[in-house]
Order: sequence, then C-alpha cells, then structure tokens
Amino acid sequence: MHRVGSAGNTAGSTRPRKEKRFTYVLNDADDKKHCAGINCLAYLNGSTFSTSDYLFSGSRDGTLKRWELNNGDASFSATFESHVDWVNDAIIVGEKLVSCSSDTTIKVWNCFSDGACTRTLRQHSDYVICLAAAEKNSNIVASGGLGGEVFVWDLDAALAPVAKSVDAKEDEVPNGNSGPALSTMCSANSSSNIASSNGQSHGYNPIAAKGHKDSVYALAMNDTGTLLLSGGTEKVVRVWDPRTGSKNMKLRGHTDNIRALLVDSTGRYCLSGSSDSMIRLWDLGQQRCVHSYAVHTDSVWALASTPSFGHVYSGGRDQSVYLTDLSTRESVLLCTNEYPILQLSLQDDTIWVATTDSSVYGWPAEGRTPQKVFQKGGSFLAGNLSFSRARASLEGSAPVPVYKEPSFVIPGVPAIIQHEIMNNRRHVLTKDTTGSVKLWEITRGAVIEDFGKVSFEDKKKELFEMVSIPAWFTMDARLGCLSVHLDTPQCFSAEIYAVDLNVAGAQEDLKINLAQETLRGLLVHWSKRKQKSSSHSLPNGDSSIGKDVPSKDSPRSRSEVDDATENHATHVLPSFEFSTVSPPSIITEGSSGGPWRKRITDLDGTEGDLPWWCVDCVTHNRYPKENTKCGFYLHPAEGSPAPNITQGKLSAPRILRIHKVANYVVEKLVLDKPDGGSDSAFVMGLSSAQSQLSALDSSSRLGLKSWQKTKPCIEILCNNQVLSPEMSLATVRTYIWKKPEDLILHYRVVQSR
Repeated sequence: MHRVGSAGNTAGSTRPRKEKRFTYVLNDADDKKHCAGINCLAYLNGSTFSTSDYLFSGSRDGTLKRWELNNGDASFSATFESHVDWVNDAIIVGEKLVSCSSDTTIKVWNCFSDGACTRTLRQHSDYVICLAAAEKNSNIVASGGLGGEVFVWDLDAALAPVAKSVDAKEDEVPNGNSGPALSTMCSANSSSNIASSNGQSHGYNPIAAKGHKDSVYALAMNDTGTLLLSGGTEKVVRVWDPRTGSKNMKLRGHTDNIRALLVDSTGRYCLSGSSDSMIRLWDLGQQRCVHSYAVHTDSVWALASTPSFGHVYSGGRDQSVYLTDLSTRESVLLCTNEYPILQLSLQDDTIWVATTDSSVYGWPAEGRTPQKVFQKGGSFLAGNLSFSRARASLEGSAPVPVYKEPSFVIPGVPAIIQHEIMNNRRHVLTKDTTGSVKLWEITRGAVIEDFGKVSFEDKKKELFEMVSIPAWFTMDARLGCLSVHLDTPQCFSAEIYAVDLNVAGAQEDLKINLAQETLRGLLVHWSKRKQKSSSHSLPNGDSSIGKDVPSKDSPRSRSEVDDATENHATHVLPSFEFSTVSPPSIITEGSSGGPWRKRITDLDGTEGDLPWWCVDCVTHNRYPKENTKCGFYLHPAEGSPAPNITQGKLSAPRILRIHKVANYVVEKLVLDKPDGGSDSAFVMGLSSAQSQLSALDSSSRLGLKSWQKTKPCIEILCNNQVLSPEMSLATVRTYIWKKPEDLILHYRVVQSR
C-alpha cells in the first residue's frame, strides 16, 4: 500500500470555493472482472444463508465483486460499486458485507443484494486500511487506518442514512458538518482535521481506541468481541477492550511494521505477521511471545488459520504461501505465485489468494486435514531467527512447492500502468501489465485499436500528430483503468470542427466543444429519465439540482456563461456515444462533501447533487466561455509585391485552418479593400456568412467585377516556413512560432488562376 499525501480540510477556509470536480472512469469491455490488484477477500459459507458459497473480492479498482462457488467453479454474481478509491479490506458480518477504502469511508452492503450500498460510515480522517469483526456478535466491527485511528462500531447503533450511492441525503449530518471532500482521484485526498463527531447521524459516535501514534495496518477481534488487537508501524501489538476503547497491554518483539493479525476464538492466543519476515505466536494471558517462525524470506502480509488454530497459512512479499504447524514448527511451501500476496481466505480445502494482480487464485489447502499436505514431503523445521530462512535460500536449500498450479483462477483484466494523452486530446495510448498497448477514444470511452505487445514509446512516436488542442481534462490510472477528470471552467477550452468528427450534414465552420458533448454523452441517461419524471418537478417547471447551485457570490456568475436557446440534452453525436454494455462510472462529490460513484446507465434522473455546471451545460446549453481565440498579425512576405491588406492585429478561433487565412488574403486582394484600422475585430469562421469566405467559388456572390475574377494563389508563412493549409493557428503557434509574443504570419502570391 503506497502512501499518497492528503490535503487539509478546507472547511471554514477563506479561500474561494472551488467548483466540484466531475470524473468519469472508463471500464473495460469485460466489466465482470477486476482491473487492478486484489487487496482483500471474504468467504461466506452458504450453509447458513443460502444454497451456494460466495467469495467476495475487493480491488484497487474501487469495486467489490461477488463470486458464486458451485461444483468446483467460480462464476461472477454481482459488482458492489460505491467506493471512489481502493477497497482495502472487507469482512462478512452476518448477512452484511462491510468494506473500507482509501476514500476514508466504511460501507455496509447486503451480501445477497444486487450491489447497492446500504450505509456509509464516516469517521476516519485518512485511508481506512483494515477491519475486524466479532463472529458471535454480528453488530461489532472495528476499523483502523493511516493516522493511527482505531474505531469500534456498533452497526445497529450507527444509524447512518441509507446510502443510495448518489442520494444527496446519504452524507447529510444534523450539525451541518461534511465528510471528507474528494479532490483528486489519483491522491484520494481526505481532510486531515475532521472533527471526530461528524459524519454520523443522530449523534452516534463509534468508540475510539486511542493510543496509536502512527498508521494501523492490521486488526483482529475474538469471537465474542471482548478483545481487539491492532498493529502497524509502531512494531508492537496493542491489545484493547473494544467495549470501552481502553488499553490492556502491548506485545513487543517484532522489528518492523506489523501487517497481519489473527486471534483464536477463545482470545488466548494470537498470531502476528510482520515486515521483518517473522510470524510470532503470542500467549495473551502470559503477555509474551511463545514461538517465532522464520519461514518467509521477505515481509509477511497475510495470515489465515485452520478453525482449530493449529496450523497457519501465510503469504507475503516473497510471493509464496507456506503452511506451518504451530505445535511442531514443521513448515511446507504450499505454492508460489507470480505476484506479492496481499490476503488469504481459507475455504475448507481451498486457500484463496489475493495478490497485486487483478486475478484471484484458489490453491489446494487441505484445510480440514492439513497433515495430508505434510505427507507429500518437502517440509522443513521453521527457524526462530529472521535471517535463517534467507540464509537457507541463499545456500540453495529453498523448498519446492507442493502444488504447481492453482485449482481455480478467477481471471481479471490487466491493469493499465502507463498512459499518454495524444495531441488531439481525444485519444489516449495505454500499456497494461501484460505489455499490451491500446489506443482509447476518451470522448466515447472505447478502445479504437489494440496494437498488442509492441513498444509503447515507438507507438507513441508513430501516432504523433502536429496538432495543438488545449488540455481540457486531466487523467490518471490509479484504479487500474483510465479516470478522466473535468474541472470548470478549463474543461470548456477545447473546440473542434464538426467536419473533423464526420458529423453528417454539419456546416464547414460548425464548432464542437469537446467537454460539452462529452458531458451530454455521459449524462444522456440521466437527462432522459429526468425528463420522464418532469411531471413530478417543481410547479414553476424549474429543475432542482440539489444544494449545489451557484450563489450570487459564486466565482463565475450565470451572466458570464454562453446562453443557448435550444436544449439538446438528449441528443448525442456518434463521436460521444458511450457503451451501455460496459458503461463508464462517474464520480463526484455529494452535496455535503462526500464523494459518490455510479454507472451512467444507473443514473435515474433523481440525482440532486451533480455539479451545477454540468447540469447547466447539459440541460441549458450554458457553459463558461473560455478564451478560444488566437491573436496574430498578417503581413506581406519580405520581397513580395503583394500589398499590405491589414495594419492591425487580427483575432480568430485557435482551430482556424491556414487555408482560411489564405482565403481571407485572397478576398482582400481581389476586392482591393485593405483594412486600414488597427486591432481589427475580424473573426474568421464564426458565422455561416463568414464560413462562405472559404469557398470564393462564385465571384458573382461578392459582386466582383470581371477584372477581379482572376484570383491569386496565396501561401502563408511563419518563420520563413510555408504552412500546410490544414494546420490550425494553434498548431502554428505551438510548433512553428514557438514564442510567447503574438503570432506573426506572412503571405505571398505564388500564381494567379
């Protein structure tokens, strides 16, 4: 788990309020699979609640998935989607699934639901890393995370509002405080000074176990919920009374971070795994370590015991799973994986293994009769010094794994580990963990070409285009897939001609705003369903967009946005149509600061806390007008007999093609009407009338005299370089002019025709 810096809470700040960010996450074509490492596993024995057994997996892609285990097969059953950052841990509590995340929240789900979140608990001020539950008391759950916070929750008493994933009421609190705000997906920023009393309705506060001075990585609780163990970067195991939050004892012995904890059902013994590569068995009654097991050559990150607590399965950074008899100290290498092991879950005779890979692996374990594994040979006696296994490995006496291949593989999608935004600002080149390189079109969330396993750098050079489009979005691949972030007003800075998108019947000079059309494509389902429910809207016909409306003191008033008369909210151009088979998910903040995540096809039109500027753009065609103009000077080339047709600075759209500039020069020369004014307000290509200037095919249209029908052929130059007619002004400025001063173009007559 790598640490990403958190931003401080801006509540009460005097700085101007920043508008909500709008993020959309592009899902792979096969969205039944995880697309990032698996951080946690939870097994549900179906004999109690259903006819099937289930395995739940939580991933760095921000989702949990349910897998039905039947007849030696694992089939996809449901996706649980509401977290906006890595899912770090998950546990089964009765019929409830409880998960925690780097988004600082704990979420509660019904194990057998279709994936809807029922509660969101907010108390942590930083990443929530681990959970523990009392098996015989299905109400008690403990949570721990970065910042040294440990809380004990009574799920029945924590009357958090029902979370409909995007309901504004989900995160409302009586005192008006808000939960941690989402600032960026890549850092999952959380506030660092949220009061411990906020985030829960009806005044409920969990019990705080105070004492950790630094991050907590592991928790364990006995069956009755009378004993809580925690460990982290302080290298000690702390023992608490979870009913009061009081400290009972500290267990010292490890020399590095404690990453995994187990406690037996009676609460007498506990096991700890550490980054010092050791596993330790503690007698809590005697408050001392009774055995140390040196079986790993690197950090121990995961532990799972047999029901009798007589044997332990362990895994970690060395990519190996060992089975150890706690009494005889006999150990055997069960299997090896290709990736570091993050968590283990024992299901009868199968040990499920979660790794930094997006797949889940099931290995034979003989969980009911682990002695059978030792009978296969290859066992060794675990040492009690951390360097003993490492030394044995260096001496060539490394054990041979009992099993070579897993019994089950629940395949995932390779995570994206590298990406490059192309110059056209619509395409993104990606590389995944297998080395496969793909080209995405982010304005419709689809892979347009799969190049296979080729050189990423070579392909990037091959796809290079000399075009210049403003950076209208930012992006990261923290979730193993592409997350595209839109911030107003800068996201509205990029325009493109409709003809370049092959829009049927489009006029030559019709411009498309990339952010506006992308938002329409993403929110088309929301718009259609909102229109259907319009009969239930306010009497005056106004649409409510929740609490998130711009006030009179908003940084950008409505008078500053471009007003359009026609609403095209449900009309989507083909280049902006997103898949409904594997639809993207959107992420934004709730009305009171809590982020939410939902697939675009699941939006029902009642979401009241979409950013106001997104709603304004989609439903009213209004958005902030960024400066999309380029100022330049136009002079005759040195030595050219052509007259000077303008004396001032011209202004035109940045996307204007050079051939339009040439046509303008032609018109001026043919009409013999030099521009005598300074700082001309000439704007090329904005209106339908002006768009006709590019044709000049009909001299009669301009009322030209017979001697004016001979039109010169013009070349446009910059820095003494003849420009391609298809270049835009922005491209010329970026790649040819390369100066901060206003662009200077020259023209010369090549021939007449």
